[in-house]
Amino acid sequence: MSESSRSLPDRPSLRFLRLEARRRLAAGEFTALWEAYLAIAREHGFSSWTALKQQVVGDSRPDPDEAVLDHLSWVVSRLAGASQPDWEPPAEQELAEHFEQSFLDRPAAGQLIEGLSTMARTGRLRDEVTVITQRARFIRAQAGDLRIETAGTNEPPHRLRGILAHRVGKSVTDTRVAAPPADVAGNVPQAVVSVAEQALGEVGLPGLVLAGVDDHGKPWAMARGWARLDPKEPLSTTHRFPVYAVSTLITATAVLRLAADGRLDLDRPANDHLRAIRLANGDITVRDLLTRTDGLAPLPEALAETVPGLAELTGPVLASSGVRGSVAGFISGYAALGALIADITGSPYPQAAARLVLDPLGMTGSSFLERWPAADERAVGCHMLDTSGAFVPAPAKVATVPAALGLWTTAADLVRFGLGWSSLLPAPLAEEATRPLARPSAGWQVGIGLGWLINESRGVAAASGGVPHGAAASLIVKLDNGKVHIALTNRGIPIDEVNGRVLDALTGS
Repeated sequence: MSESSRSLPDRPSLRFLRLEARRRLAAGEFTALWEAYLAIAREHGFSSWTALKQQVVGDSRPDPDEAVLDHLSWVVSRLAGASQPDWEPPAEQELAEHFEQSFLDRPAAGQLIEGLSTMARTGRLRDEVTVITQRARFIRAQAGDLRIETAGTNEPPHRLRGILAHRVGKSVTDTRVAAPPADVAGNVPQAVVSVAEQALGEVGLPGLVLAGVDDHGKPWAMARGWARLDPKEPLSTTHRFPVYAVSTLITATAVLRLAADGRLDLDRPANDHLRAIRLANGDITVRDLLTRTDGLAPLPEALAETVPGLAELTGPVLASSGVRGSVAGFISGYAALGALIADITGSPYPQAAARLVLDPLGMTGSSFLERWPAADERAVGCHMLDTSGAFVPAPAKVATVPAALGLWTTAADLVRFGLGWSSLLPAPLAEEATRPLARPSAGWQVGIGLGWLINESRGVAAASGGVPHGAAASLIVKLDNGKVHIALTNRGIPIDEVNGRVLDALTGS
C-alpha cells in the first residue's frame, strides 16, 4: 500500500465499504457508483474494487450470486457514465476483471459495450440495477429502460460469461402498435390472455403468439398484435415464424430416428458417416454433437440472403477451437449433424428432416426456407427497435445452417412437435433425450440432453431461439405430464421469460 493510503480495519466489512460508496455517491462526491468504488479501492491502496474485494474476502469463497451481481452492477454503473462528456470507455484490462476472456474475444463483446454505451448516451441506461430474477449465478434485472440477463462462471471470482440486453416496452414510441388486435383458436385460458396483454406492452413487442394444450389434450392458441406494420397486417395464430435454435430439436429427433433404425451409433465417431464434410478431430462422436460438447470452431456467418452450400460455408473440414467434452456453442455441431443426416439418407437435409420428423407429425406449416419468404406466404415480418423507439424491418436474411437455425413454422405445428416427437422413438431413447447428459459447469440447473435443454428445478425440457434479426421462439414441455407451452414473437429479444409466465400462471407455481 502507498504511504498516503487508508488502512483497512482488522476485520473489514465489504457491506460497510459498499454502503460507504453509496453514501458518498448520494452526497454528490461522485457522478457514478463505479467511480465511488474505484476511489475507495485506491484510497485503501488497491488498483481496483475487485482487488480490494479479494483482500477483504481473503481465503473464504465469495458468494457466487453476490459476485455476479457485483459484476453486473459494475457494468451498468461503468457504462452508464457514457452520458458524461468526459467519459472514456473501459480498457481491456478493466473489462477482464468482470468478464470471462472467452467472451471478450468475441466480436459480440465489442458490439455489446458500444450498444450499452449508446443506450446510456440516449438516456436509456441508468446507474441503477433492479433485480427481477436471481438464481444460481444467473440474474435478470432492469437498468433504466433496459432488461438485462447475465450469468457468471462457476469458478471464483465468477466473472460474467456474457450479457443479453434489450429495451423494454416503455422505450417503444411507435404508435402503430397501439390497440393491438387479437386472434384465438380453441379455448384459450384466461390466465394466458392476461399474460399476453401484459407482456405485449411491458416487454415491447409488435406481435406475440402463445399456444399450448388444455387438460384434455386439446390445443389452443392466441395471437395478439401485428404480423407486419408497413402495411399493417393483424397477427393470426396461423402465421409462420422463424424459430432459429428450436430447429435443433428437429435435427436431434431425426438423428435419433436414424439411431433407432440402426443406421448410426451415437457413440461412434461422426466421421464414420460424414462424406461431404469432415471433422478435424476424428474422435468427436454423434453424441458429442447432440450435447454440444464437440469443441468445434464457430462458423463464420449465421445469416445470409440465401442458404449457401455447407462446404462453401464451412470448408471441407470443420476445425476445433474448444475442448471436446465442454459445453459450448451448437451451430457448428448441428451443421455437422445436418450433413450427417443428408449423407446417411442420400437426400438434402430439408427433405430428409421433413420425411423423418415433419411429415409423420403432420407439421404441414413447417419448412426450411432457402430465401426470405414473401408476405403472401403467411410469414410474419420481423422487427427491430431503432434508437427513437420505432419498429423497423429486420434484415431479410435466412439461416446459413438449416439444421441449426433454419426452421419456419407455426405455433400449432410446434405444439404438434412438442406432443408427438417422443412417439417417433423407442421409449428408452426418448427418455434419454430429456435426461441431463452435460452441463455448462458444475452446479448449473440447466443441463443438455440429446438436443433438449433440461431444467430439473422447473421439471421441463425446453428449446429457445432468438437472434438480433427480428424474431424469437420458446418451446417448453413439462416432463411430468407432457404439457406443451409455446411463445413466438416477431422482435428479436428473449421470449423465454414470457413463456415462463404462462407456465407459472397455468401451474400455479
